[in-house]
Amino acid sequence: MTHASVGTLPEGVSLPLPQRNLSFEQERAVRKQELAAAHTHSVHGKAFSSLGVPLAPITQDACAFYEDHGIYSDYRGVVNDTEEGRRIGAALGDGKAVVLRNHGLLTVGASVAEAAWYFITMERSCQAQLLAMAAGEPALIDPETARTVRDQISGPLAGWFQFRPLWDQVTAEQPDLFD
Repeated sequence: MTHASVGTLPEGVSLPLPQRNLSFEQERAVRKQELAAAHTHSVHGKAFSSLGVPLAPITQDACAFYEDHGIYSDYRGVVNDTEEGRRIGAALGDGKAVVLRNHGLLTVGASVAEAAWYFITMERSCQAQLLAMAAGEPALIDPETARTVRDQISGPLAGWFQFRPLWDQVTAEQPDLFD
């Protein structure tokens, strides 16, 4: 069995609930610049998502998501219908990411590298915000500066460029990865 986003699966293995991907892909088809999405149940993303709040501009990296991500608050278990995929797409809106309350994070990009970099950066930013909140009240970067930084450090080229060193590291450490 082959699926475009996962490659060849061992015989007898199937993708659970394939309509999940389809519903999201249908919703995203309206915005053709997004070719990739990243989602996993990362530790800090899961913990942060339970708060149901947006990522705050408390670090330079977090500014990449300032006024550029949504919150999906209607968690009803495993996504298994196209309507929920549409609602997640609506919560994402024109942003690059969405916090899926009580679930995790989802990011999008014009390339796999961009979507992956946003996911890694968002996960790390969630970790930083959780740590800062545990220590006290984090100081926010002012809105004008946060917007300026967002515009400077995000976008298709920036996402690809920032992901490149990680890609180089993985491929150097695991040269047989694609054999």
